[in-house]
Amino acid sequence: MSEKEDLLNNLKIDRSQEGESEPFPTKIVSIIAAFVLVLLIGGWFFFHEEDIQEVTTFTVKSVNTSGSSASSILDASGYVVARRKATVSSKTTGKVLEVFIEEGMYVEEGQLLAQLDDRTYKADLEYAESQLKQARIAFNSTSALIEGKFASPNELKTREAVMEGAQALVNLSKQRLDDMKILAPFSGVVVYKAAQPGEMISPISAGGGFTATGICTIVDMDSLEIEVDVNESFINRVESGQPVVATLNAYPKWDIPSEVIAIIPTADRNKATVRVRIGFLEKDERVLPDMGIRVSFLQKMAETTTEKKEGVVVPNAAVLSQGDNSYVMLIRNGRIEVKLVEVAEETPNYSRIIKGIRAGDQVVASYDQELESNQKVSIN
Repeated sequence: MSEKEDLLNNLKIDRSQEGESEPFPTKIVSIIAAFVLVLLIGGWFFFHEEDIQEVTTFTVKSVNTSGSSASSILDASGYVVARRKATVSSKTTGKVLEVFIEEGMYVEEGQLLAQLDDRTYKADLEYAESQLKQARIAFNSTSALIEGKFASPNELKTREAVMEGAQALVNLSKQRLDDMKILAPFSGVVVYKAAQPGEMISPISAGGGFTATGICTIVDMDSLEIEVDVNESFINRVESGQPVVATLNAYPKWDIPSEVIAIIPTADRNKATVRVRIGFLEKDERVLPDMGIRVSFLQKMAETTTEKKEGVVVPNAAVLSQGDNSYVMLIRNGRIEVKLVEVAEETPNYSRIIKGIRAGDQVVASYDQELESNQKVSIN
């Protein structure tokens, strides 16, 4: 009977421990919640970080700063040309051993561009030096015989002339050897590479097309200027030192300040034009040789004039016109500020503004409607 009672007791449920439960892991939950909160805050800052856009700016200038008005009296088109441009070749025909330049490389004046095969000229130099050595020995021997009166003075003079001729031959051989090294005539950029190792090169053109006439073409980028052809009927509107605004076809929104260098004193009877040279007042790596360009000749303001225009000038592209209102994007403390302005006059390139901005302010060179007021920007 006791065994049955024991079995029944084993089947009973002990409810005395039912109220006791495992402690809730509050510490672990707190750590997990804090970690999730940090992730949420970091993600908010990452996805809501202010977008910084790069913009090109223009410094607002006073109308009377340059002493010339912004009105164009003549427009013309031409090309960017280099005053210093050379196709570098050798003095003599030879075989190219090595070429040390590539297109786009900047080279200094006197830098080695290529090396021609100089083995023949080295042998000529060695032979000339041996002849000079023999001539010196003969001259010294004759000088000793003169002291003993065993040789005549005329014989000594003959030996001296032979020695001088041998020395001249050595100098000539050295010069020919040096000519096998092709050096840069001036500092500039290599724009064309014409020869490769193993090719024959000659200063004159050879038939068949198997001989190159140059190693490379070098352009001095500091010598870039503009050449335009002006109709001879309007050449009286152009004068030396006249201010010019130039616009590259590749960058139609970019106005480059320039001035007339010279008017070439001859006319082209076939085209009835006169060539005018124009120099850039600002150097920029975007200006490349042979680029197409448009220029506007500006009229100088007479120093004795009593009427002076007021206001400042900005490029036309910087102004947005909406109905009777005009706006520019002013940059202050690295942020965009859309400013209402009053435009008094427009020219083909510039707008004269008399209210809203002042000289020295920075405005976006080309009004971008995708930019918003108070947006953070960086200047490129």
